[in-house]
Amino acid sequence: QVQLVESGGGLVQAGESLRLSCATSNSIFSFNAMGWYRQAPGKQRDLVAGITSNGITNYADSVKGRFTISRGNAKNTVYLQMDSLKPEDTAVYYCYGNYWGSDYWGQGTQVTVSS
Repeated sequence: QVQLVESGGGLVQAGESLRLSCATSNSIFSFNAMGWYRQAPGKQRDLVAGITSNGITNYADSVKGRFTISRGNAKNTVYLQMDSLKPEDTAVYYCYGNYWGSDYWGQGTQVTVSS
């Protein structure tokens, strides 16, 4: 059973930073791809940042230059460093992983950015 558990969300002011963590039950290198999605109230869930098994990253245009996805040295954690946060970044952030062709999601963590 693949499990993804997010942590690190919270309430911050605009311009501040947060780092989200996604702990997995399997080695992150066994996933075809992992990433972070977010969903604001009344909106669809959109990709924020992704990383492939060979380390190629991609970002939504709205977060390029502010957010960074990375893999931890412990080999079972993926991070999302979020800098220069804006009120429009407010959403529930979900960790995602594609493992042997199947999609898995974490339970989500709330990020709220006040102006």
